[in-house]
Amino acid sequence: MGAQAKIVKPTVVNGINVDDLFALIEGVRREPAKGKTNWRVTTTWQGQARSRAQVESFDIGGERVPRRFSIDIDEPRELGGSNSFANPQEHLIAALNACMTVGYVAQCAVRGITLESLAIETDGEIDLRGFLGIDPAVPQGYEKLSYTVRIKGSGTKEQFAEIHEAVMATSPNFYNMSRPVALKPALVVE
Repeated sequence: MGAQAKIVKPTVVNGINVDDLFALIEGVRREPAKGKTNWRVTTTWQGQARSRAQVESFDIGGERVPRRFSIDIDEPRELGGSNSFANPQEHLIAALNACMTVGYVAQCAVRGITLESLAIETDGEIDLRGFLGIDPAVPQGYEKLSYTVRIKGSGTKEQFAEIHEAVMATSPNFYNMSRPVALKPALVVE
C-alpha cells in the first residue's frame, strides 16, 4: 500500500486565507518589486450627470491581471442628476470605508481574532458655494471627514485599539484621503 498524500487545509480567519496573506507579505519582503501595483479606471460620460467607470485590469509585480467591473455614477436630482446611482462623493467615502474594512479584517485575521461584526460610518460636509464657483474663498470639497468604527469580535479592547492604529498606518485610502496626493492632469481635445 502506497503512502497517502496529506491534504493541509489553509488557515482561514474572517474569510481571509492567512497562509496566502503571509506568503504575499514574505514574497514582497524578499522581492520588493513584487509589491508594486498599478490601478487604472476609465470613466465615460453616459448623459446628463451620469458616468460609467470601467475597470479592465491592474498590475501587480509587473504582471497584468484582468478584471472586468463597471461602476455607474450619478448625482441626486437636486444636483442635476437623475438619482439613478450613488454620486462621486458617496463613491469616494465608500472607497475609503471599504479599504479600511479590508484592513480591519486582515489585521484581525493575522492576529487570530474572529470578527462578529464590523461597520464604518463616515460623513463630511461640502459647501456648494465652492463647487458652484459662487465664492472662491469656500473650499470645493471636504475640509474634514469624520468616521466611527464599530467592531465586535474575540479581541480585547487593547487588541482592537492596536488594530485601529495599524489600519490608520497602513490603509492606502486612509493615506490617500489624509494627505495631499499629487495629480498630474492632461487634457486631450479630440
